[in-house]
Amino acid sequence: MEKRTILLVEDDFALAMGTEYALSAEGYDVRHADTIKKAGEMFSDDVSLILLDVMLPDGTGYEFCKTLRGRGVRVPIIFLTAMSEEVNIVQGLELGADDYIAKPYRVKELMSRIAANLRRYDMTREKKPAVYYIGRHRFAVDEFRLYLGDEQIECTKSELRLLKELVSNEGIVLTRRALLDRLYDIDGAFIDDNTLSVYMKRLRTKLGEDAACIETVRGVGYRFVKG
Repeated sequence: MEKRTILLVEDDFALAMGTEYALSAEGYDVRHADTIKKAGEMFSDDVSLILLDVMLPDGTGYEFCKTLRGRGVRVPIIFLTAMSEEVNIVQGLELGADDYIAKPYRVKELMSRIAANLRRYDMTREKKPAVYYIGRHRFAVDEFRLYLGDEQIECTKSELRLLKELVSNEGIVLTRRALLDRLYDIDGAFIDDNTLSVYMKRLRTKLGEDAACIETVRGVGYRFVKG
C-alpha cells in the first residue's frame, strides 16, 4: 500500500513530537512545520492530509486553510483546537476545513479521525452513488425521491435538497451557514436560519428512527453518519 503523507502544522514542540511519533508508528510519512511559512514550503501534491493548529507564530491556521482552498487544494484539513477556541470551529469549517479535534486529544481518536477523512477523500474522487441508504430508507438521487421499502415518502424539493447535501458529504460537519448558502444557490430564493430549522425538523420527522443518522453538532451544524 502506498504510504500516505501528512503535513502537521503545530508550534507546540512537545505535542508535535508526540503526534509525529504516533503517526509514524501508524505508517504515515510526516512533515512537521511550526509556522505557516514553513507549512507553505513543505506542502506539495503528495500530501494526503493536513493537521492544522489554529494559533501559530506568524498567523492563524484559518489563513493557511483559506489560501489552500483558494488554490483549489482539496485534501482533508483537520483543525487542532484548544478547548477555549471551540467557539471558532464554525469559522474553520466555513473556510473549508473538513474536521476538528480538541486538544488534548487521544491518539486513538486522532487516528480514527484521520482514517475517516482519508476514506471520505478517496471516495469523493470516485463516482457518486445513484442511491443512498439511510437506515431503512432509500434516497434515489436520479429520481430525487425518498423511499421506505417500495413506498415513496412525500417530501418537498427543499427537504430533498437538504438531504442530498447531507448524504453526499457523509461524515463531514456542514455548518448551518454553508447549508443556507447551498440551498439558496440551488433554489434561487432566500432561506433564513429559521427556515432551515423547519426543513430539518420536517426531514427528521419523515425519516423517523432513521433520523438518528443526522447528527446535530451543537453550535456548529449537522453531520450525516450511516447507522
